[in-house]
Amino acid sequence: MKAIKDTFKYTLPVLFGYIPLGFAFGILLQSAGYGPIWAFFMSIFIYAGTGQFLCVELLAVGATIPQVILMTFLLNFRHFFYGLSLINKYKGTGKSKLYMIFGLTDETYALVSTTKAPKDIKPAYFYTAITLLNHIYWIIGSVLGASIGSLLTFNSKGIDFVMTALFAVLVVEQWKNNKNHIPALIGFAVPILSLVLLGADNFLIPALFVVSVLLMCLRPIFEEKEARL
Repeated sequence: MKAIKDTFKYTLPVLFGYIPLGFAFGILLQSAGYGPIWAFFMSIFIYAGTGQFLCVELLAVGATIPQVILMTFLLNFRHFFYGLSLINKYKGTGKSKLYMIFGLTDETYALVSTTKAPKDIKPAYFYTAITLLNHIYWIIGSVLGASIGSLLTFNSKGIDFVMTALFAVLVVEQWKNNKNHIPALIGFAVPILSLVLLGADNFLIPALFVVSVLLMCLRPIFEEKEARL
């Protein structure tokens, strides 16, 4: 409980992103004919952000369970590369590792990969608390949206931009907190080049692969440079 209390402040940016975006998901789910109970259990067991929005569309057209699983897997395949970069951070975290792997969303990854655990909190507790709090925010937002979304009348166009804004804030924070900007520049340059060469529909997976390979190959150089700083 102490870890959760002390970690809460680190997750505030995600709180302000997940509540409205989860709310939007809940509204879409409710409009498709599925109530708060569906929103609650989907957010607990699927917890895939964009994948849950996709599930609403798949449920609406009567897709089968295997089709839903396959599409969600392909949509979130980028998390494979997230996991590779967190092997060291999640080492020695015990039983909570399984939950942290399950709860590794884009925003949780951004926080875990850029935030060091305070000295008075065990890293395993700190990273678990981040994952759990973010999960709770998403559940609350989606259930609220499915419960009361139909009672509200407002123009929700552009509400999904809140996550883009959240990522922009996290990128700026990471840039300010790290003296070595080469990994970030690689992360910008490779996707842009991949987008130009392969197009918007095919660029993501190749870009993630190339970035991961480059960073793994350059890791010894980065570690040596960081040790000298």
